Amino acid sequence: MLVRRSVLAALALFAGLGAVSGSAAESRKDPTHASGLPIPRFVTLRVGELNLRSGPNGNYPIEWVFRRKDMPVEIIQEFDTWRRIRDWEGAEGWVHQSALSGRRGVLVTGQTRTVHEAPRADSAAVARAEPGVIGALRKCRDDWCEVELKGYRGWMKRADFWGTYPGEKIE
Repeated sequence: MLVRRSVLAALALFAGLGAVSGSAAESRKDPTHASGLPIPRFVTLRVGELNLRSGPNGNYPIEWVFRRKDMPVEIIQEFDTWRRIRDWEGAEGWVHQSALSGRRGVLVTGQTRTVHEAPRADSAAVARAEPGVIGALRKCRDDWCEVELKGYRGWMKRADFWGTYPGEKIE
């Protein structure tokens, strides 16, 4: 009986080792999708001055500098702790993930846009926003999104700003 228990213990130990090595292999992350979050996705800049580099490392040359905190950008690629981002004009570069925030933002595009009281074109105007104004994105309902711009909260048509995908549901 003693021999049998030791054999069973040895088998249990062996089975446990196999499970550990299997889970270690599973826990290794793909560095090209390190966050596990969807790509592409929108985020905002956490800092007021951000260097965009030509590659995913601090040793790569700086190609561009963003100077607008809370500006929405699109993550289009990941490598380890680095994110390749794109702005509304198409400028791209690599930044460290710590310089980005998961908050959603908007950047008014085109011409002066109306911020409405309700998600309808015939609702009262709350404010008028010039191109380039940056604000926070609260939620979206069909073609309308609730935004906060410079202390004014209201609704804008999704086509009037940059920072969401067509039909994207945001709550």
